[in-house]
Amino acid sequence: MPDTSTTLSLVDKLDAARTASIALAQAPTAQKNAGLEAIAAAVESGAASILPANELDLANGRENGLSTGLQDRLRLDEARLAGLAAATREIIALPDPVGGVVRGSTLPNGLQLTQVRVPFGVVGAIYEARPNVTIDIAALALKSGNAVVLRGGSAAENTNRVLVELIQGALASVGLPADAVQTIDEFGREGATQLMGARGYVDVLIPRGSAQLIDTVVRESKVPVIETGAGVVHLFLDRSADLDMATAIAVNSKVQRPSVCNALETLLVDADAAERLLPPVLAALADNGVTIHADERTRQLYPDAVPATDDDWATEHMSLDLSVKVVEGLDEALEHIRRYSTHHTESIVTDDIRTANRFLAEVDSAVVMVNAATRFTDGGEFGFGAEVGISTQKLHARGPMGLPELTSTKWIVRGDGQVRG
Repeated sequence: MPDTSTTLSLVDKLDAARTASIALAQAPTAQKNAGLEAIAAAVESGAASILPANELDLANGRENGLSTGLQDRLRLDEARLAGLAAATREIIALPDPVGGVVRGSTLPNGLQLTQVRVPFGVVGAIYEARPNVTIDIAALALKSGNAVVLRGGSAAENTNRVLVELIQGALASVGLPADAVQTIDEFGREGATQLMGARGYVDVLIPRGSAQLIDTVVRESKVPVIETGAGVVHLFLDRSADLDMATAIAVNSKVQRPSVCNALETLLVDADAAERLLPPVLAALADNGVTIHADERTRQLYPDAVPATDDDWATEHMSLDLSVKVVEGLDEALEHIRRYSTHHTESIVTDDIRTANRFLAEVDSAVVMVNAATRFTDGGEFGFGAEVGISTQKLHARGPMGLPELTSTKWIVRGDGQVRG
């Protein structure tokens, strides 16, 4: 396939995406699934072109001072490519949302009303240093009948260019429009600005990345935005928490992959259990390389911690750093979460059903957990195959966004000559 990325203007690409979306919205499920299989196969067979491009991006990132957390998100290897291919194939097995009936009725005059799911049309995505998002969004958009326009950021530009070329080839191989997936990375920040103003070309815009990036898109976009959020994620250890469970959940939530948005950032511990829980839990975290940023009461029990600053409570570390605070019971924990949470994910470890139920009822986040690691807030873990992002807003979609969240609805009305009197 010829590379047209340097000859097409941004408007040309938006026009092509809009045209492709019309055909894609009518594509049968079998053809879309064939496209997904072709994408998965292209990711598996394309390592020889993907990984060198990714290494070039990583080298540029190291030279430009890209943070360790973003370098981890940027990095692809054989195992991660296999995971992306597997996630794409999982989407094949999921129900096609397009045409699904939400509700319906027959009016007294005989008019038949049916509300059905339809694609948005053209979905724009702005993200940074996350080439996995290129595959995830393209695959979910394909199954839900949407075209996508991707602005993946300069940090992953080489990787994303190769991935999009492979995706476009895969689509063309099964008779789907290659223009259904576009990258506008070559237009730089100006391209992102134009995408945010592309009302009439783009139906919805989804930002994924830092709090600063998301805030910029929400404030400046003229296109409707589904807001995904940074993850200042909390875990509260209640006075009744089992020590072994608390330790396992805290370590897994923080350590398993610290650079992602569902990783633990702040640990809150009930004062009545601090002496019992804090030293062993924090020692286990430290054994896994975690640096503890703690308030004074925590440091009295765990002197190896560094003093926490006021900024630490609002920080998404995206690294092996953890903010820790002792609180006076559930009330103070809830107050702290209300003040500092980004409404992404919060969890509690408790053996008290009333405390658990109150935590579930009062915490206003997209995902609220009891006795579970925060790392489960993920589209793949929720059975969605992949995710477009984790929405922290309250309109249309909230939490991990899969196929249904990439659809809107329309009303189908069937009559036999009815007129309104």
